[in-house]
Amino acid sequence: MARPRKCRKVCCLPKNDIYGPLNDPVNEDHFVTMTIDEYETIRLIDLEGFTQEECASQMNIARTTVQGIYNDARRKLADSLVNGKVLKIKGGDYKLCSNSERFCDSGECCIHRRGRSFIEGEDKDG
Repeated sequence: MARPRKCRKVCCLPKNDIYGPLNDPVNEDHFVTMTIDEYETIRLIDLEGFTQEECASQMNIARTTVQGIYNDARRKLADSLVNGKVLKIKGGDYKLCSNSERFCDSGECCIHRRGRSFIEGEDKDG
């Protein structure tokens, strides 16, 4: 029997959850869906400059799991950009940091460090 999937710690949901070409009509065959945890690995590694190991610690999962999630996320980004597909961000196995959490399980949450808190995709500070 396979081990149950562990929820991944996510500090924020994306402000926008759909991206894509503006010059083509939307076709149902031209969608790519990225999960929230895939989005979080892209945010932490590519935007925040975390290593895969630091990302794994932040998300409370194994580094090898981060590596797989990150590879899948980058493949989806490339498919969207190169093939002109709409990118939707939704779903996945994740636990969202709550507004009341001062620290994540593995240390300070990067969004909370900046004095911001995102709950259900809304910026609570403005």
